[in-house]
Amino acid sequence: MVDLPKKKVGIIACSGEELPEGTVTRLAALHVLEQLRPGETVTICLPLFLAGGEGDRAFARFYPTITIDGCPLRCAAHGTELYSNKPAASIVISELVAKNGLQPPQGKRRLDEAGRQAVEAASTQIADLVDEILEKPWSRRQGDFIETAPAPDITSQGSTEETCSCGSGIPVRKVLINNQEVILTGLSLILEQFFQEGKPPTEETARELFETVKIYNRVPDGAEESYTSTLLQEYRAFLVKERGS
Repeated sequence: MVDLPKKKVGIIACSGEELPEGTVTRLAALHVLEQLRPGETVTICLPLFLAGGEGDRAFARFYPTITIDGCPLRCAAHGTELYSNKPAASIVISELVAKNGLQPPQGKRRLDEAGRQAVEAASTQIADLVDEILEKPWSRRQGDFIETAPAPDITSQGSTEETCSCGSGIPVRKVLINNQEVILTGLSLILEQFFQEGKPPTEETARELFETVKIYNRVPDGAEESYTSTLLQEYRAFLVKERGS
């Protein structure tokens, strides 16, 4: 059975350009990603995420994220929850500055000393949150923390088709359902898992495929039949490719 990518934490910074605090979010995120916790974190591009980047949304749906907002509008936190899942943790720079008794940062492209202090304080808090999150059991199926040791998740991610731009290893695959292009998360690895388990391309397998795919993807009401039929076609094509016949 193919293994899932290791658990990582997504960092989503608002990176707003209207306020110095937006610059702080971007620099703090980079500091964590590149120096403090490079092996445990990935970045998610907020503009691409909001514009419909399926790979980024898939990561935030199944893996824990930390959002960093510059101001109380919390664009990153609200956008993440709206399009994927509630963040595991969130930071607001203006609140962090006040809590730590720091001076408000100045400068949008080049921060002053107060801004650099805010970056350091934010980076430290983010790194601590990453450590705390990684110590807790996380269910990819539920997209949330669980209190007891997690049961083995159904393998669901990995693809030779496409992967997200955030570098998280979360795959997406495009299929045609009712003549419409639909992006399905983890389909390639689900097909591979079924192949490795020796499942035949039957109607029963098709229904099992549908139930597995539905765990990781939103299926419109009334679309079960069309999805099931398409998944069976995809599985049959996958078998032909794998068997070389």
